[in-house]
Amino acid sequence: MGLLDSFRRGLEKTRAFVAAGLTRIAAGAGRFDEAMLDDLETLLIQADVGMAAAMDIMDRLKDRIRETGNDSREAVLADLRTILLDIMGRPRLLRPQRGRLTVILMVGVNGTGKTTTAGKLCHRFGQEGYKVMLAAADTFRAAAIEQLTNWGERTATPVIAHQVGSDPAAVVYDAISGAKARRADVLIVDTAGRLHNKQNLMDELGKIRRVIEREATDAVCETLLVIDATTGQNAVQQAKVFREVAAVTGLAITKLDGNAKGGVAIAVAHQTETPIMLAGLGEGLDDLNDFDPDAFVTALLPQNDI
Repeated sequence: MGLLDSFRRGLEKTRAFVAAGLTRIAAGAGRFDEAMLDDLETLLIQADVGMAAAMDIMDRLKDRIRETGNDSREAVLADLRTILLDIMGRPRLLRPQRGRLTVILMVGVNGTGKTTTAGKLCHRFGQEGYKVMLAAADTFRAAAIEQLTNWGERTATPVIAHQVGSDPAAVVYDAISGAKARRADVLIVDTAGRLHNKQNLMDELGKIRRVIEREATDAVCETLLVIDATTGQNAVQQAKVFREVAAVTGLAITKLDGNAKGGVAIAVAHQTETPIMLAGLGEGLDDLNDFDPDAFVTALLPQNDI
């Protein structure tokens, strides 16, 4: 299955919702008048694009209509596509570098699919011939260590883990030593998703980053924030908070296939200006896709014959 087909399948609920809304708005008319454009803004908000992004999109769309004088359905959809692509930005892929250790710090609140995403990355990189290791740095929950260990067994990936309640930075220290000894290409570090407060979270992640910078000076370090599309605008707020406390380099959005609110990816891109690297579009091991803005927007919007 190609990337576009994966996005079409994963965004089927959202696309059906948007298509039905557009059909209702433009039924029997070949053009979009002011009232229809207002209804389109409401539709975007209902698809979890978010108030700020929806208002920005509609301002740009109305400017475009004024410039061209073309308010046909075909032109509106084409202009909407162009605007969404501009908001989503250029694609940035998560790719390890051969011959150089890549450390991927997984951050995000519990329940977003962070550990599952780490496991799927192990599967992907292993299939691509990389040597991968896991570090169970979420030492606050026994279930987190057990879950990561299970993913290690499932994907034949070595896991470095300490006892519950141990220092997460110490786990990372040992994991880096192990990665060097095994000549690993990728070290994926699972971190705690829920600490006492923002300062506590900042301190913990900062300590882990300092260990990485000190013990793996030549490594490429990516901080991947995992958010759950089904949580809607809460995902946007999570992205804002984690960008404040961690040097987030990219996002992974899970469960995009979970409901008709796939527009949250647009909201997150608009509000954070952080590249979305990965999209979870199913439950299978291979259902973690590179995020391609063009494929996403194409799969999200209906064709012109609405």
